Amino acid sequence: MNQPISRHVPLGVSPTDSGCYFSVWSPKAEQIFVHLYDKSEHEIRKVSLPEKKGSVWYGFIDGVRVGDLYGYEAIGEYDPLRGLYFMRDHILVDPYAKALSKPFVYTEDRYKNHYDDFIPKAIVCDDSSFDWQGIEKPAISKDDLLIYECNVKGMTMLNEDVPSEHRGKFLGMCHEKVIAHLKRLGITAVQLNPIYAYISEPHLAKLGKVNYWGYNPVCYFAPDPRFAVNPRNAVNEFKEMVREFHRNGIAVILDVVYNHTGEGGNGGSVLSLKGFDAHNYYVHPRNEDGSTDFGNFFDVTGCGNSVNVDSRPTLNLVLKSMTHWLEDMKVDGFRFDLCVTLCRETHGEVFNDFDPNCAFLKGCFCNDSINKSILIAEPWDVGNNGYHVGGFPQGWAEQNDRFRDTVRRFWRGEKGLIGEYITRVMGSRDIYLKETRSIKSSLNFVTYHDGFTLHDLVSYNTKHNEANGENNRDGSNNNYSTNCGKEGPTTDKKINAKRWQMKRNLIASTILSQGIPHLLGGDEFSRTQQGNNNAYCQDNEISWTKWDYSDENRNFISFISMLNQIRHESMILRELLLVDDSYRVSSKRLSYDAHWFRPDGAQMHSADWNNPNTDTVMLVAGAVNDEEGESWCVIFNQRAKTQSYKMPSVSQGREWVEIFNTATENGLPESNHAVKSVTTTCPCIRVFKLRNTVVKKIVDSTSIESKTRHSNRS
Repeated sequence: MNQPISRHVPLGVSPTDSGCYFSVWSPKAEQIFVHLYDKSEHEIRKVSLPEKKGSVWYGFIDGVRVGDLYGYEAIGEYDPLRGLYFMRDHILVDPYAKALSKPFVYTEDRYKNHYDDFIPKAIVCDDSSFDWQGIEKPAISKDDLLIYECNVKGMTMLNEDVPSEHRGKFLGMCHEKVIAHLKRLGITAVQLNPIYAYISEPHLAKLGKVNYWGYNPVCYFAPDPRFAVNPRNAVNEFKEMVREFHRNGIAVILDVVYNHTGEGGNGGSVLSLKGFDAHNYYVHPRNEDGSTDFGNFFDVTGCGNSVNVDSRPTLNLVLKSMTHWLEDMKVDGFRFDLCVTLCRETHGEVFNDFDPNCAFLKGCFCNDSINKSILIAEPWDVGNNGYHVGGFPQGWAEQNDRFRDTVRRFWRGEKGLIGEYITRVMGSRDIYLKETRSIKSSLNFVTYHDGFTLHDLVSYNTKHNEANGENNRDGSNNNYSTNCGKEGPTTDKKINAKRWQMKRNLIASTILSQGIPHLLGGDEFSRTQQGNNNAYCQDNEISWTKWDYSDENRNFISFISMLNQIRHESMILRELLLVDDSYRVSSKRLSYDAHWFRPDGAQMHSADWNNPNTDTVMLVAGAVNDEEGESWCVIFNQRAKTQSYKMPSVSQGREWVEIFNTATENGLPESNHAVKSVTTTCPCIRVFKLRNTVVKKIVDSTSIESKTRHSNRS
């Protein structure tokens, strides 16, 4: 270690031609060793970092090259009652490690008795070595976003078109058949369940299960090696996946868990952050005298600990991690698990409370890479004052659970919801105020990874989580689901027809609503978890996507594809900016307006909206100037009995033509002729477009059907 340290090197490792700088934050350590390993993870040498400035230890080691393996040993006091976890001969993973030699595979015996073999070693990386082949990030605006959430492993494990060695891996995700399927659906962004290197919880290991979802991270910079064909090449395989998605115009969003780590709470593992500086990296409760109780962990995540983004080193860790994934790994954005935890700060007597002006949100705004990316908050956690839907700043989208619950309740037949349902469909402007938030602030979904799949949502009245080994106590009891007359699978044709009808209504509500639509991967294949609404530990066919191209599923895939194409070709359906919406101003912007009608063609009044028996309504949305822009009529009908509708009157030379109907198996209307009245016989959504009778070359059901058939053939 003969090279002088003439600069304050960044945290992590910084390779040079002759060796490598090492730098780690650990204010209370008495000494830091770097352990170097050969490719078989046998230790080669052990070097003490020679210098400490403030809270940072650093040094330069000759001869260390890109691809070499290393780990840290932090020497100091071991006193968990004081929040000190320094242990001699206990290797820690660098918090800034960008690659690991292998995944974390936890068992109590491996952790306690075979630790050297258990702990992954960090790999020295060079971020500039990958060939991106000139492929840039796709320029996808928020009004073009259609998000498809999936799990890297579960997406392809059962896909026989993917080579067996690539199934369940990054390279399987970007297989040409997978990408073709996503493009056929109309997907513009994939949202991946957590891919940061993670570990399963000890209680799952005792049950012989694993954390399939991956919401238990250890390293915020390293892709998990379990998703790579060659575990030590995980970085490049991840980049290859991103590159191929981008080549096909699909953005990549990472579901990230910065709210807690897999080190758990009291008695939990010591793997990385806890062993360097538990005081700063984690939140600790207060004693009665106001002092900090470092002997315990404050938990608002339900996972044993809460990461303390209120502290400088932790905020730096999180923001640097995000920048790394955006700039070096080229992802397009993030969905933040339990995002409220990241926004909790302590100010005087106010302890660990949500602060909309917190340093984390300010840091995201001030970093150009982050500020320009896709940012989606799960706007709650499980702590006190943890629910903050509508509480995030401009530029952020939020998971809108009020959309989810209202849409589920409406289509299962609950009465008195017409006003609430329409408010959600129109962008939840009671939550995301038009003066301060974009109409794209609402992330609209009816299914997510946690909860019922779409098929189970219409097939089960209650959860069935017995396979998780927790006596069905886990998972939400508030699902707003229905079994349509029979719990679970059935051969009853009427029940199955009703289930398909509900699925079409739920998906159409999601895609046609104002905001960002979110679909759960596998729903297009009628994926079932057998009634399990918390399949986080089911790394098996309960969770994996079965690529089932039955006739019914093919119809449903075509249905989704056509609906997304209709949405893509309409400015109104993607972003209905009404005349009084002041958030977005543009000289090129057309002014739109919306009007509401009863089935008899009369305009809706407050008495109609407040009548609990009102269960159907017609929306007419279009350009203020009748000769410019586009105009649409959408019927939202909850009634199961026959209902006639008088179409709203239009100016001479224009006519309504139907282009979409959830009452049919493929969504196509029975005819593309002009209509002045229609009749419904079941709960459904019907979409009509205003057509000029002189210029017929307008998107109608015929062109949509033709394009859809062409897409299906390709």
